[in-house]
Amino acid sequence: MLTSNDFLTQVTCLTKPTSRKASLQGPRLVQNQSYPLLSEMDRLATAWAIFQGLLLEALPFLLLGVTIAGLARWLVPQGAWIARLPRHPLLAPITGALMGFALPACECGNVPVARRLLASGAPLGTAFGFLFAAPVLNPIVLASTWAAFPDQSWLLIARPLGAFLIALLLSALLVQLPEAQLIESSLLAERRLSQPLSSIGLLERSGGLIGAARPDPQPSRAERPQLTEVLEQSSREFLDLLALLVLGCVIAALVQTWLPRSWLLAVGSAPTLSILALMLLAIVVSVCSSVDAFLALGFAAQVTPGALLAFLLLGPVVDLKLAGLFTVLLRPKAIGITAIVACLGVLLIGQWVNLWQL
Repeated sequence: MLTSNDFLTQVTCLTKPTSRKASLQGPRLVQNQSYPLLSEMDRLATAWAIFQGLLLEALPFLLLGVTIAGLARWLVPQGAWIARLPRHPLLAPITGALMGFALPACECGNVPVARRLLASGAPLGTAFGFLFAAPVLNPIVLASTWAAFPDQSWLLIARPLGAFLIALLLSALLVQLPEAQLIESSLLAERRLSQPLSSIGLLERSGGLIGAARPDPQPSRAERPQLTEVLEQSSREFLDLLALLVLGCVIAALVQTWLPRSWLLAVGSAPTLSILALMLLAIVVSVCSSVDAFLALGFAAQVTPGALLAFLLLGPVVDLKLAGLFTVLLRPKAIGITAIVACLGVLLIGQWVNLWQL
């Protein structure tokens, strides 16, 4: 019978190095092989934790946005309110931005609502003003910004004002593009079907062609869709957006894991570099606008005021998580224009704040 002492003796003989050289190399071999493996496993575990956090944080707002879009389509007939939206180049985005006060959701929840606006034939400026401004101009985000920075009154004014200006700038530029180069193809076809023939030709409606300037559409009576139809369409829309959201969260988690934040915060005292670093951090972190103020509070003392504001302005408009969601609204060219113009606008605002505050 094998006793415990015999077992320990056999294990010692099996693990005992055969030479002094092996004795010296054994631990080194273990160190070189196991420690990198543990490090990679730790990184994967970190990426998985970040992915879960981003997804669970954004999922309720995505569901809220799809629900509001479905209820608006079912309860309010399309012709009853779409025709009342202003189509003036300046009033349209202002109206859309102010509509953000009615939707307490982050940027993920605004995408399905903006898509419903576009599909219903709403003015482009109104839909884009809502899409880009509502993630900041809503009660939850304004309250969270105040809770995180109650003693920085300038930030409580600068963040909503900056978001409003960025939304107006993006809306003014995007509406200059033809709809066929701006809106995603399936959304464009749905938008054409919702517009009366008095405002758009049959060829344009079926093919998504853009012709000359159209007169303002006349109000049309629209029957309320069946509840089952609304539920079915909302479910499909939610699943499509969820797949894109998961993809965006995966990319954001991987980039955030392999790009340490300490690298970006190391240049926090440089006026221009700090803004660029915090803009990159906002894109990588991809945190929802409803809680990003509390994240920024952790490094607010290490960066310039302009960099802090840039982090709070750019994230709700451009981040890795939104890259996939925007594909259900815009074509790649329009997404690229949005990212570039938003970054330049935020950089200029951050530079101006640094000149004013420093």
